[in-house]
Amino acid sequence: MFLAVIDAVVPVFGLILLGWLAARRQWLPDSATDALNRFVIFLALPALLFMAMARSDVSVLSEFGLGASFGLGTLGASLIYLWVSRRESLDTVVRSINSMSASYANAGFMGIPLILIVFGQQAMPAAVVVCIMTVAVLFGITIIAIEVFKAKGRDLVPALKRVSLSLAKNPILVAPVAGLLFSAYEIPIPTAAEGLIDLLAGAATPCALITIGLFLARSPVASSSRSVPQIVWIKLLVHPILVGLFALRVFDVDPVWAWTAILAAALPVGTGPFMLANLYQQDASASARAILISTIGSVLSLSLLVAWVNYANIV
Repeated sequence: MFLAVIDAVVPVFGLILLGWLAARRQWLPDSATDALNRFVIFLALPALLFMAMARSDVSVLSEFGLGASFGLGTLGASLIYLWVSRRESLDTVVRSINSMSASYANAGFMGIPLILIVFGQQAMPAAVVVCIMTVAVLFGITIIAIEVFKAKGRDLVPALKRVSLSLAKNPILVAPVAGLLFSAYEIPIPTAAEGLIDLLAGAATPCALITIGLFLARSPVASSSRSVPQIVWIKLLVHPILVGLFALRVFDVDPVWAWTAILAAALPVGTGPFMLANLYQQDASASARAILISTIGSVLSLSLLVAWVNYANIV
């Protein structure tokens, strides 16, 4: 199982390293960072979110105990970051993105393959739920919060109009809603369109990780240094503990599904916060370094968690 964790971590670290080398060796120009990031935000990531929702089983999304456990644990991790960082002089938007980083797991790229190795197909419904709650729900809530913060201090009616317009024009928020409608009403997706969207979706995570490597190679090392350890220890330790408390002690969740949610919460920081920081033209250094450091640290934390799952005969 240790090899399973290594297999899940190496591609993530490897793509970041490739981006870093591409910047250091000047294989890609400085403009590539912004171009790749915009490609991910406006094309690839919306395609990924749309297909994730369109292919989901709406009935699985209604599993209250699992959704509540993961959702409340995720909310708790975000709030804890806001509390521990309360004395830092951070911009409100940056603080919101950092709090998202503290609870945003790499559920799709690393999570689903690792969960299937550890728990098998019986955990797939739970893996889908936590993946959607991460890449769609948490993403959407953070965007809404940022737009509300940006509108603060303005007249209520114009501010509400501005927020509503910004949300309606944001592809990262519109795409999963559209996908959910396709799933709920069983609207068929033409084969050609599905192939096109799948190609775009498949590029989202690799391009985002390479962009992170490019960014890290060209950004100051000391930037946002205090935020990074706060994000990492909350993500790798506090987040899975909170999800575990809700799943195992508060709600009556099937043991395999409960530990699937815990394993998903123990995953390192995903690429979402980094992309969101770039979307709002904010400092993305904390998110980028938190992704890198938490990915390396997850080799130990995930290995210990998987070893405990095997020792306790949970599967």
